Amino acid sequence: MLGGNCGDPQESMGLEGRDTAGQPCTALPPTPNGSGPSLEFGDHWPEIPEQSPCVAGVIPVIYYSVLLGLGLPVNLLTTAALARLATRTRKPSYCYLLALTASDIVTQVVIVFVGFLLQGAVLARQVPQAVVRTANILEFAANHASVWIAVLLTVDRYSALCHPLHHRAASSPGRTRRAIATVLSAALLTGIPFYWWLDVWRDADPPTTLDKVLKWAHCLIVYFIPCGVFLVTNSAIIHRLRKRCQSGPHPRVGKSTAILLGVTTLFALLWAPRIFVMLFHMYVAPVYRDWRVHLALDVANMAAMLNTVVNFGLYCFVSKTFRATARQVIHDAHLPCMLGTRPEGMVVEPVQKPLGLSKGEQL
Repeated sequence: MLGGNCGDPQESMGLEGRDTAGQPCTALPPTPNGSGPSLEFGDHWPEIPEQSPCVAGVIPVIYYSVLLGLGLPVNLLTTAALARLATRTRKPSYCYLLALTASDIVTQVVIVFVGFLLQGAVLARQVPQAVVRTANILEFAANHASVWIAVLLTVDRYSALCHPLHHRAASSPGRTRRAIATVLSAALLTGIPFYWWLDVWRDADPPTTLDKVLKWAHCLIVYFIPCGVFLVTNSAIIHRLRKRCQSGPHPRVGKSTAILLGVTTLFALLWAPRIFVMLFHMYVAPVYRDWRVHLALDVANMAAMLNTVVNFGLYCFVSKTFRATARQVIHDAHLPCMLGTRPEGMVVEPVQKPLGLSKGEQL
């Protein structure tokens, strides 16, 4: 059931749009892009009669279906493993990574499943506008939470490496939970203004002042400000490690630090195309009118959503402890199935108790 124009699961972050009932359907669901086309040069909007075609075809639908089908179970496994590690070690870094994974799960459900696959591909965007706009709040809130929890992790690692005495004195599970709760509350509040996020695919008019403000707010909140924090803190961390290297034996880079550098680098790389295309759309060529910008936006959104599933591979690559814990989670989940299907009288070998983390062992 692919009605409407070409779908874009997340241009706006997913569900925003105008009422579309009664509009003709062509190939794929309309793009929930996020702003009206902008003035190119001068004070008039160029008269171009046709809307840009969708050249991606059904590829976005297939891509997001696979992303959700594989990414959601992987993130659930990551959540279970990190929850065990957080309970066992009581380290703030595990709590931040756990909150980050939970935010990625919400992002996948709200943006990929509800926003693109359900509302876009299945319902062909025949959804009341109030529902669409309300869902926008959840989409942006989930995205803001994911990004700014990564900022919390960055600040925690910076404090641990550059100010270790203060970090030991100030760090506690209660303070970590309060910091996460504050970020989640702020993410929800900052998502409320995006109730008025506009749909570029249904609006061929020039962008309003509100539209431009929301676009720039989105770029600042989810990319420019966080990346500025990542750049400053990661530079300080690398500088501190180099100084230690020059003053003595080669220091061992902790697993948490390696994961931090990987998470922030992947985020900056995967989100950069979306931010660039959004600014290009506002000030150079609108998505509504130019099929090349349309295609670029589809690809940029697919790259941005890939960021919700890559962290599991990073954790497994860096951390032997995480790999062992994930295997134990899979084993414990598989054991009840084996017990339920074993023949009567069959004796099951006792399960070895998972080993605890050695003293000082990091993620």
